[in-house]
Amino acid sequence: MDISPIRVICVLSIFDYLCKFVRRMKIAIKNMVCPRCIQAVSQAFVAMDITPLDVRLGEAVLTEPLTNGQRMDLQERLNVIGFELLDDQQQQLVERIKAIIIHHVHQLEDNHFVFTDVLQKELNKEYSQLSKLFSEKEGITIEQYVILQRMEKVKELLSYNELTLSEIAYRLGYSSVAYLSAQFKKVTGLTPSLFKKLGINLRKPLDQLQ
Repeated sequence: MDISPIRVICVLSIFDYLCKFVRRMKIAIKNMVCPRCIQAVSQAFVAMDITPLDVRLGEAVLTEPLTNGQRMDLQERLNVIGFELLDDQQQQLVERIKAIIIHHVHQLEDNHFVFTDVLQKELNKEYSQLSKLFSEKEGITIEQYVILQRMEKVKELLSYNELTLSEIAYRLGYSSVAYLSAQFKKVTGLTPSLFKKLGINLRKPLDQLQ
């Protein structure tokens, strides 16, 4: 079947319009780091009689763009519960990087993956570009941020006292217990066994790790 150039152009124009429209409906939100954050942001929308298509770490997807009044109202509601609307596109990308890392480290059972590949696939950008932007905005590298998040996960799992250190190392993708222990001591100043023995609360909010 022959397809005329005019029909192809029309289809491409409609597709381009839809892509732009969908992008306008995505709202970037800073400091979302856990399932409870998703619930809190969802409730803020409900209070405004807005039903999002989806709310995930770092963003919400709406059926239509917010009016200026709705955006101001949402900003005020989010500020009260510790979140912030993001307008800067570069900062939005940084927050997406953080959200992806937090989700993979804290929500997935198996951490046997390479973040370089994960970020490139999910964000459709070269890792070198992402790494440079993240370092410029946050003052640390993506690799350092991943380590900080993993160490917080280790603290959490140690406090539960349900897994051995060997099981924790495997779950978080470490090649050995020795490697995990060395990294843990470098970050916290304590060995995992001493941290567990002391039973002290050294855990930090995930959105404040830097």
